[in-house]
Amino acid sequence: MARIPYADATNPEIAPLVERIVGQRGKLLNLYGMLLHSPQVAEGWLAFLTAIRQKASLSARIRELAIMRIAVINKADYEFRAHEPFALAEGITQKQIDGLREGRGDLFNEVEQAVLAYTDSMTREIHVPQATFDAVKAFFNHQELVELTATIGAYNLVSRFLEAMQIDHDK
Repeated sequence: MARIPYADATNPEIAPLVERIVGQRGKLLNLYGMLLHSPQVAEGWLAFLTAIRQKASLSARIRELAIMRIAVINKADYEFRAHEPFALAEGITQKQIDGLREGRGDLFNEVEQAVLAYTDSMTREIHVPQATFDAVKAFFNHQELVELTATIGAYNLVSRFLEAMQIDHDK
C-alpha cells in the first residue's frame, strides 16, 4: 500500500496534465497518480521519461535490458513487472529475463554483457571504472552512450521513487 494517498486526478487544475499522461501512457499509472501531488514534477517526469523511452535512438532492446537489470538490483518489483512485457516484445526471452534475477550474464551476447556490467556499476557503485566504460563504449556512438547513461540514471530514479513511496502495482 502506498505510503500516502494518490493525488485526486479529478482535480480540474490538473485535468490537462492528466489528459496528457493518459494520452501518452494509455492510462493513469499509479506512479503518475503519486507524482500528481506535484504537477510540476509530474510534468517534468513525463517529458524526461518520454524522451528516454520514445524519442531516443538507443535500441529498445538495450534500453529494456538495462531497465530490467536496474529493477532486479534495486528490488523494484513494480518496475520489473511493468517492463517485462516491453522486454519480451523487444526479443529478450523469458529465460534471459529470469537470468537477470539470477545474475546469469552467460545468457547474453558481448554487447549485452557490457551493458549489464555498465548498468550494474552505475547502479551499485555510482562511479564507473574506466575498463567498464571502455567495454561499453566499444559498441555505441556518443549519442547512444549518452542515452544509455541517461536511461540507467533515469530508471534508478524511477525505482527509488517507486520503492520509497511504496507505489502499488497497476491493475
